[in-house]
Amino acid sequence: MGAQPVLFEDLGRKAQTAALKNLFDDAAPVEWSEEDVVFLHWRLLQELADLSNPGTPLVEKIDILRWIFAEPERESAPFSFASCLKVVGCSPLSPMPYVGLVDAEAIRDWIRHHLRAWFNATIERYPPWVKEAILQNPDWVESRLARNPQWINEEIRKHTVQGDFFA
Repeated sequence: MGAQPVLFEDLGRKAQTAALKNLFDDAAPVEWSEEDVVFLHWRLLQELADLSNPGTPLVEKIDILRWIFAEPERESAPFSFASCLKVVGCSPLSPMPYVGLVDAEAIRDWIRHHLRAWFNATIERYPPWVKEAILQNPDWVESRLARNPQWINEEIRKHTVQGDFFA
């Protein structure tokens, strides 16, 4: 095997130490370019694709939906759903072609229309007793997930019979 690259290998020893100290220093100021900020807005919007993915855990889908359907007074907050749509749709630095101002409520309506199918696809992946619990008492399940995002996985492990290793 070839030699593994070393972080900052082209710097002298003192410069390496300073660079590493700055890299892991949480108090060090972070310089963000305008393009970086636009890209971060874009990256947040890419999370929307997880809603249609049956493999996305329920807790992640719920978090995404909380962001999308946040209180109206949060609409103008930095990195809100509406703000991300505005920045990505209108910025010349956006990684997507210019589309202009996008109606956040129209996107929310489209998402509402698809939610049942997306959630059903995820729920179908669970054992029958989990599906039943989710469908009969979704608020209780959501409160459990809010306390422990791994709750469903832990319950499935508890209830799974430890049988054949290759089953």
